[in-house]
Amino acid sequence: MYHGKPCWFELSTAKGALDDAGAFYDKVFGWKISDAGMPGFTYHLAHYDGGPVAGLMERPEDCADVPPFWMIYFDVDDADGAAAKVKALGGKVFREPADIPETGRFAVLSDPQGVGFGILQPLGMDPKPPADAGPWNQQKESHGNWIELMSTDPGAAFDFYAELFGWTKSTPVDMGPMGTYQLFSWNGADIGGMMGLGNSPVPNWLPYFGVNGVDAAIERITSGGGTLLHGPVEVPGGAFIAFFRDPQGAHFSVVGPKENAS
Repeated sequence: MYHGKPCWFELSTAKGALDDAGAFYDKVFGWKISDAGMPGFTYHLAHYDGGPVAGLMERPEDCADVPPFWMIYFDVDDADGAAAKVKALGGKVFREPADIPETGRFAVLSDPQGVGFGILQPLGMDPKPPADAGPWNQQKESHGNWIELMSTDPGAAFDFYAELFGWTKSTPVDMGPMGTYQLFSWNGADIGGMMGLGNSPVPNWLPYFGVNGVDAAIERITSGGGTLLHGPVEVPGGAFIAFFRDPQGAHFSVVGPKENAS
């Protein structure tokens, strides 16, 4: 529908911690958590402002040795074709394309540097929703606002995602000893950045969620049991960012004005 757009954010949390994780993110972002009602599988949906913005589940058994994490999904026109292209470009397919009733067709993949991500081919809708509908909206709080890739080879990673999703390079930002932070665009708008590993022990995708007041978000997160890892830091354009680990160990970031801008 909107090939290459970030379209879903999914938390895989620790065994037995699903309710606690939901309560934490409700406190932080005001998400309202409910069971999705999937037969034979416990999957929770987070809603904000009347629509779903994220999914939460316990870490799958075949990922038992992986710490809790956030996975980012991207919209594709053809899930089977995209999965085949990932293989051809040197990536891997961890979960072959499969249908999600009343949602679409998905797959779980990794890029050639080993970073996991998902794809979703949504069911067709008439009329077609606007591009800023759903979990990804850079103008709304408690929605996905930015994505960031930390990679062992950011140059090769960009080439991979550009070929797969049609992304284009935007402004390169010199970070001194940390190297270059390469902004990239989808549909004419900057949606994220790519860089080397920095302080990350493994390559990964990191989601940024919008907040109306980073300082207040820091207070909610730390009082709820999360850990502030870095920030707040001002970024070009006047926004501030901060990086966190949630109580179960999943990493995420927030972006927005430093103070409440109501």
